[in-house]
Amino acid sequence: MTFAKEAWPFVLPFAALAVLLFALKHPGYGAAALVVGFLVLLFFRNPTRRFDGGPELIVAPGDGVITRVDVIEDPEIGPGRVQRIVTFLNVFNIHVQRAPTAGVVTVARYTPGRKVAAYREDAGDVNEKQLTVFRRANGDLVGVRQIAGLLARRVVGYLKEGDTVQRGELMGVIKFGSRVDVLVPESYQVLVRKGDRVHDGLTALAAAPAAGEASR
Repeated sequence: MTFAKEAWPFVLPFAALAVLLFALKHPGYGAAALVVGFLVLLFFRNPTRRFDGGPELIVAPGDGVITRVDVIEDPEIGPGRVQRIVTFLNVFNIHVQRAPTAGVVTVARYTPGRKVAAYREDAGDVNEKQLTVFRRANGDLVGVRQIAGLLARRVVGYLKEGDTVQRGELMGVIKFGSRVDVLVPESYQVLVRKGDRVHDGLTALAAAPAAGEASR
């Protein structure tokens, strides 16, 4: 298992504090600092994930619980309606995100914002967020919106416009509690429902229509 590089500015101060406390002969406090630092490090864990499903499947970009599946209009993705699959990540979930599909990045846009609770309906509108849109080989657009939450302090996107990525490739991280929205064409079959637990890079969220069927 590896860890996202964003972990170290949070973890190293706890390690330094632990060394100082041990040197000052406060082993109990030093051990506590080490434990807290280790727990913070676990938040940024990046386990190896492999998904062997077909290319028509869109996988979860983040760990968490599905809190909403609906149909919306989202001008940032394009004209018409899209299906939105919302995943809430608590502080115990893995907070790195992976590309849900192979494709070319057509949009990589960071928007600063507020820090209201990620489960609120308006969080996607008012909170800090990063939108990444992938153009699949068949031309379909799939979007991922990483949304900061009440405890999250920063959304970090790794990809830039023009990048070609493979499904499951790291695309970013949200620091401490957050939400991830996946936006797929209305013609896709959604494979999850509210209350389902999903795992980044492993759980199939949706399936594209078979070749020859109508697709957005």
